[in-house]
Amino acid sequence: MPVTGNPFTGAYAPVRDEVTAYDLPVTGTIPDDLNGRYLRNGPNPMDLGSPRRPHLFAGTAMVHGVRLRGGRAKWYRNRWIRSAAVADALGERPRPGAAVRIADVGPNTHVIGHADRTFALVEGGFRPYELSYEIETAGATDFGGTLPDGFAAHPKLDPATGELHAITWQRAGCDRLGHVVISPYGRVVRAVDIPAPHMPVVHDTALTPNYVVVYDLSVTVDPVADVARKPFPVMWNEARGARVGLLPRNGIEVRWFDIEPCFVFHTLNAYEDGDRVVIDVVRYPRMFIGGALNGPSAPTLERWELDTVTGKATETRLDDRPQEFPAVNPAVVGRAHRYGYSAVASALLHSLGPADAPSVSGDALIKHDVREQSAEVRLFGDGHYTGEASFVPTSDAHAEDDGYLVVLVFDPDRAATDLVILSAEDFTGPPVATVRLPVRVPAGFHGSWIPDPG
Repeated sequence: MPVTGNPFTGAYAPVRDEVTAYDLPVTGTIPDDLNGRYLRNGPNPMDLGSPRRPHLFAGTAMVHGVRLRGGRAKWYRNRWIRSAAVADALGERPRPGAAVRIADVGPNTHVIGHADRTFALVEGGFRPYELSYEIETAGATDFGGTLPDGFAAHPKLDPATGELHAITWQRAGCDRLGHVVISPYGRVVRAVDIPAPHMPVVHDTALTPNYVVVYDLSVTVDPVADVARKPFPVMWNEARGARVGLLPRNGIEVRWFDIEPCFVFHTLNAYEDGDRVVIDVVRYPRMFIGGALNGPSAPTLERWELDTVTGKATETRLDDRPQEFPAVNPAVVGRAHRYGYSAVASALLHSLGPADAPSVSGDALIKHDVREQSAEVRLFGDGHYTGEASFVPTSDAHAEDDGYLVVLVFDPDRAATDLVILSAEDFTGPPVATVRLPVRVPAGFHGSWIPDPG
């Protein structure tokens, strides 16, 4: 059943004002080693009367931020990212580089810290936008003139090298993917083309010590889409099949492994186990059927094992609950992990899919123990909604789950959002701290904990 309505309702309904608030009220105690900012990006349309069909992945970008320091919640801010169109609508001068290569697109998908700078990211080969510490828009960036083309929405940071890896894809007419590596100093140090004449859509990647994982799955760019009616021009393309590639970290030839048709937005983690590469992902059996807003099937946590000797791939279900936004302790990215964290996907499913899409009563987080094949569920209660949690290790971590989960949770009793800090070890216990934000934060996409320098 196609979805023809406006997705920006309910949890995704936009806010209309930019807000700055200081010295936020806190319940509990903010740990002394949480000094930095939690930032979260997402679509927040300014004009719902636009003649373009609204799309969850194409809304104007707004970043929300909370600064923690010395056991206090110093400030909350939310700011529209000043693309050229947003700056014009607000009566402001355009920021440098705002008219980017393909079109003026608000980077509404992710916000990260790298090389002591802050970047907002989006799909489809557009440049990142740089933000100030206070999340004001500086302008589009090409990493000091070193970025040869566009970038990606979901790069991966290698904790061993400090390098940022991305698999990039471009919109209709481009016959390649790209592997782009940004140094710890914020410059492109590797850019490799990967032939892809069928134009696959790629959101995420994964790293191991020897490989970069490349997804070539069953969703491709729709080359004949009318972007005025279909602003995210992609389509389900089961005839393409699906495959996963291993690109040597210093090579140019991808080795491909065939898998069942599917689509993946997000990877939990990947690692090498002898001759096998193990990849844990949230997998959709189908996606974008008949159009960019037609209902997905339920996303579940799966494991792919790629045998580099036989060339065969094995697929195994790890958890069958609908879930999204998987995360691990960033210190174990690329190495074998025991724990993973994900969000119950009810809000996402109801926004993207038909009215009878699978859901869970109340929103929740899940802590997976893949070694013991078990999981814990933390329920927040009816009317609450949450999203991606960021894992922050303690300053003297003694175990993989010795750290905090930082996550935004909407509180229906206040009609506003809380920044909740959980103990990853005591996952279902009382929150370590709860910061009361003065406003509602709409459901969105990706966020990051960005520690202060030094």
